[in-house]
Order: sequence, then structure tokens, then C-alpha cells
Amino acid sequence: MSIIRTVHARLRRRLLISYRVDPGVAASLLPAGFRPQIIDGAALAGVCVLGLESIRPSGVPGRAGLRSENAAHRIAVEWDGERGVERGVFIFERHSSAWHPVIFGGRLFPGVHRRARFRIEESADRYALTMEAGTHSLTADVEVGGEWSSRFFSSVQEASDFYRAGRVGWSLGRDGSRAEAVTLTSDEWSVEGARLHRLRSSFFDALPEGAAVFDSVVVMRDLPVVMSEGRSEQSRF
Repeated sequence: MSIIRTVHARLRRRLLISYRVDPGVAASLLPAGFRPQIIDGAALAGVCVLGLESIRPSGVPGRAGLRSENAAHRIAVEWDGERGVERGVFIFERHSSAWHPVIFGGRLFPGVHRRARFRIEESADRYALTMEAGTHSLTADVEVGGEWSSRFFSSVQEASDFYRAGRVGWSLGRDGSRAEAVTLTSDEWSVEGARLHRLRSSFFDALPEGAAVFDSVVVMRDLPVVMSEGRSEQSRF
């Protein structure tokens, strides 16, 4: 029987920054059992930056919750499941500003996380942030609104539908030998187009020159989310 861990939170802000990645390079990054989703001749990868508050297990009042800043470098993938081809994302690395996901991630808290320092400047519609974690770093400056374009998606609504369908996020567990799944869902779902003013990612910048090119960014704000994790049935990967 699988073990399920469930955490409720309020999503203050979620930045979904997408890159077009060379399919061969993308495939070389993935463990056995996963393959990149190919859209218009490229793999879709990126960074998900989440600001969470009121983080608590099921049954605990929201006023007792915790707060954190988080970043996940990930890629859209597919795999052969019991119902045929299934889709979601594979997460290469997760970082958090808080102690609880770092200590308890993969045990009592969904997903293994590494500790990072975040600096964030927020206004009504603009988010400038940096993340530093040893040799890992991220810099992004995003503004909601303005002209939006993407080679992957014909509209913000199409991007919204894609991200909502990819709610299952896989990553390697603490032992590094088994992939574990975390599902992020929300009873509400709202996505806004945004413009990028600046972006640097040590993860994507380290790929071969030209292998990863920025595509688009969208933003989600002020939504309830639920994160749940299932483990034992995923040991086949």
C-alpha cells in the first residue's frame, strides 16, 4: 500500500519560466523510464518559483501554517503507465528558503529539497528575485502583463491548460535510486501572461551553448494548493 503525504498551502505567487531545449540534450538528462515531451521540435523545460504561505498538514488550521520560497528546475516528460502514455514533469532539483522541506522532504513533507537563500523584491505586478545555493543560482525579473509570446503555446490559455495537465512532478528520492511523485492541485486555477526583463539559471546556462533558449513566462497568484506524495508504487522507475 502506498504512503500518501498531503500538505495544504496558499500560493502567494508562482512564476513558470519556460525554455526550449534540444531534444537530445533533454533526453540525456533524464533517468530511465522517462522521455521528454516534444512540442514543435523541442523539449519544454524551465523553472517553477513558488512563494507559499499557510503551509500545514491536512487538518491543521491555516493560521498555524509556515511560509517558504521555493524553486524547482524541471522538464515536461512522458512515461508508459498502466493507462498508457502519461505526462507530467521531472524535477532535477528543488530548493527552499525554509527548514521544514529541507529536513523533512521525502519523509514527512512532499519532495526532497535543498537549502537556498532567496532575495525577492515584489511590487503589484513585478517580481525580481535571486536564489543562491552553493554552486546553484537563479536570477529572474518578471513583470505581469504587456505583450506575451511563445513558440510552444498559441495563447496564455493554452499554456494554462498545459501546466494544469502536468500536475504530477517526479524526482529522485533521498536514496537516489527511485523516482517519487508529488502532485500539485488547486480547486482554483488562474494564469496570467508576463514579460521577462532578466533571467540567469546556473542549471540551464551550464548546458551546451544554444541547447536551452528562453521561451515564455506566466504567473499564478493568490490560490489555494494541495501537494500530495505517493511513493511505494513508483519503485519500478
